Amino acid sequence: MASGRWRSCCRRVMSGVATAEMPRAANLPTGLRRVGADERAGALYRGPVKAVILDWSGTLADEHVIAPIDVLLDVFKRHGVEITMEEARLPLGLRKDEHIAKILAIPDVQRRWKEAHDGAASMACDVQTLYNEFIPKQLEVMRKHTSLIPGAVDAVDELRDQFKCKIGVTTGLPQALAEVMLHDGSGQGFVPDSNVSADTIPKGLGCRPAPFMVYENLAQLGVYPIHSVVKVDDTAVGVAEGVNAGCWSVGIAGAGSYTNVKTRQHWAVLDRNDKEARLEHARSELVKGGAHYVIDSISLLPVVVRDINSRLAEGDRP
Repeated sequence: MASGRWRSCCRRVMSGVATAEMPRAANLPTGLRRVGADERAGALYRGPVKAVILDWSGTLADEHVIAPIDVLLDVFKRHGVEITMEEARLPLGLRKDEHIAKILAIPDVQRRWKEAHDGAASMACDVQTLYNEFIPKQLEVMRKHTSLIPGAVDAVDELRDQFKCKIGVTTGLPQALAEVMLHDGSGQGFVPDSNVSADTIPKGLGCRPAPFMVYENLAQLGVYPIHSVVKVDDTAVGVAEGVNAGCWSVGIAGAGSYTNVKTRQHWAVLDRNDKEARLEHARSELVKGGAHYVIDSISLLPVVVRDINSRLAEGDRP
């Protein structure tokens, strides 16, 4: 299906990588044979999508990712540093201690930190202090922002009922905060089959864009091969997590952090041109992350899975 046939709010991202001619095998040593793609075609997976791994904030719940921003602004302010909403949002999708470290690495933020701390640069212990203050404050405000995004429950139900997909979730938040979302999500009709939080992955392995939260979900679900998996996220780093895992990766533009609004009401009163400009920025960032598809709403996710199923049946790969 050509990308031009998609509705404007659902786009298949085409690869711009030219297929290079395979290097000649004449110089390979005796006893080593390169097996061609045509010979391996019968072994390739051509079945349907088996699992969809969803991010929480900005994908399933907390429309426009409001919950962490005010807390980050307040925590930094308590240490004498004013940061902007844009600076607070820049590293969203990362594990929260890494998120805070990335904020501090922004040159203007580091300059303000030094001004507030007698010229001393921030250190790892400062990151830990800010993180330790962030978590309990985030827990206090979390329940104000656990409403599922419109269309999420219906999309998940369709993925399960029509496409027989298992559903996993990931988050850059620690498990203590994920438990709040799991509890409140269940009351709204959403219960995932697996759940992985950033702090359940050993730090040495790394969080997003590393793929290990996806892999842990698949271990819990008992799903393989990786080509049968779809990762869905509203951030470029979360999209890259799926790409690095080797699965299909879908970016959601319409309810995530890149819309850059203070409240859901703020989004509601924006004029059409302003909304479209913010959406186009979000789409562009998700494409940069490597998305195979970009959609404006989670309600379009079943359309994407249907298209991926047709591609898999033809022997296509992420």
